[in-house]
Amino acid sequence: MPQTLIPVDRQARIQKLIEEKGVVKVTELNKLFNVTELTIRRDFDILEKKGVLERTHGGAILRHRVKVEPLYAEKNQKYRSQKERIGMAVSSLINDGDTLLINTGSTNTQVLRYLTGKSLRVITSNANALVEIENPEIEVILTGGLYRRQSNSLIGDLTHTILKNVCGSKTIIGVDGVSIRFGLTTPIQEEAAVARLMMEQTLGPVIVVADSSKMGVVSNFVTFSLDNVDILVTDDGIKPEFKKKLGKKGVEVIIAE
Repeated sequence: MPQTLIPVDRQARIQKLIEEKGVVKVTELNKLFNVTELTIRRDFDILEKKGVLERTHGGAILRHRVKVEPLYAEKNQKYRSQKERIGMAVSSLINDGDTLLINTGSTNTQVLRYLTGKSLRVITSNANALVEIENPEIEVILTGGLYRRQSNSLIGDLTHTILKNVCGSKTIIGVDGVSIRFGLTTPIQEEAAVARLMMEQTLGPVIVVADSSKMGVVSNFVTFSLDNVDILVTDDGIKPEFKKKLGKKGVEVIIAE
């Protein structure tokens, strides 16, 4: 690699590398481009401001941007096997007598499906609960509210009124993006508000469910920061560097087998 490579060209090549690999290391890039680590870190700063990447300890990860909400039917089919495994893994974190607050999302639909063999109460904005929960030992309370066909969910003031009058022992939150810098994000402000309220009304752990394609993704509205997350359940596609960074934020990462 020529030493005369100008910064803008070097940054373009760094961007291409991170898009191909998902993660890059400072030590690898400074050798590749024959520049100092400080120079690479400055490149990272510029690319981070452009929304290309997120800095991590010793490197950077790709940041994806979700601007438009996909149709629920599309989301439900993507990464289906990973979501099923996540749903099964979450069931092991649930105890008899729990009161669960569960929001919408295709991953949480799998969580609802695998809530078997336990006596529980589920309070949810996920309309799929009506067909996915078959266990007669589970008491199901729909939050009510305005029905959104796009996400098969319930939102709005009526939803908030119900949630403000309950206390969950655990909450299980599905999201569209998990970012080290921005936390949990979603393309719909009203759904972010519902998930945030569920978190606030929970006495016990906050469990986030998200397949590995959501890692490093940033959408339009912040649900809440990683400081409020106790456990993330995901699949084995998560980058080790991203998992390590989550651990430093105090988030326990569980890999669904």
